[in-house]
Amino acid sequence: MPEHDKKGPGSPGGAAGLHIGCHLSSSKGFAAMGRQALELGADTFQFFTRNPRGSKAKDLDPADAAALVELLAEHDFAPIVAHAPYTLNLCGAEEKNRALARETMADDLRRLEFVPGQLYNFHPGSHVGQGIEAGIDLIAQGLNAIVREDQSTTVLLETMAGKGSEVGGRFEELRAILDRVALPDKMGVCLDTCHVSDAGYDIIHDLDGVLTEFDRVIGLERLRAVHLNDSKNPPGSRKDRHACIGQGEIGTEALARVVRHPALRGLPFCLETPNELPGYKREIALMRQLFGRDAE
Repeated sequence: MPEHDKKGPGSPGGAAGLHIGCHLSSSKGFAAMGRQALELGADTFQFFTRNPRGSKAKDLDPADAAALVELLAEHDFAPIVAHAPYTLNLCGAEEKNRALARETMADDLRRLEFVPGQLYNFHPGSHVGQGIEAGIDLIAQGLNAIVREDQSTTVLLETMAGKGSEVGGRFEELRAILDRVALPDKMGVCLDTCHVSDAGYDIIHDLDGVLTEFDRVIGLERLRAVHLNDSKNPPGSRKDRHACIGQGEIGTEALARVVRHPALRGLPFCLETPNELPGYKREIALMRQLFGRDAE
């Protein structure tokens, strides 16, 4: 299985270390998120680009963005992850909804150029009765309308749990989208541990097999970030309910194997567990401790 051989960011672990953070609020601005991440022991983080249940974004302060860029470089952060609002649906049944998704995502990508070279993650969408193939085509069409050759941000398709009419519950669906995108070098994938387990991929007992399957279908070189979450539901439930580390059906040791896996070395891991900041700080410290153990 291929191993990421690019040199990873520096402290707290350097290329051989674990790059981990959590989802943070952007309410106080870019630089405040960077400082908060450092207080939590993180060297990456995720944030919503705007209201996660809407489309309104705060005015962007270029000086604030520049301060974050300086902080990220000074403290050797791994790439950070901007997350699109949940409500966007590039493959919605109505054109007005697809247009809103395209316009919002295009605006997000323009704004992210103030913090260049980062990652932009989104849920591929729900085909709402149109069928998987139609959904895949519409998502690719939407991406081709907004992804630009001159952008520095990599756009990530997130692996989904497969609930309802979601697109992206199978690796093959994500690959089909990527195959239709005109600028594939601007694209990647974010693997969510809760989602892939809920979708039926056995990361608990056969992580090697799941990553081998990902490599066969999509290619590990396209895996650019990991959402590290436990799941409230058993594997294959297709429900998508996140749990705190060790309080769900995946379990602490299985997630420790995820962060220690050599094929994932150097990637940013972002916690999306149902926590407040003290809980995130504990989970970051726990995963760093478990990462330091010899792989089983």
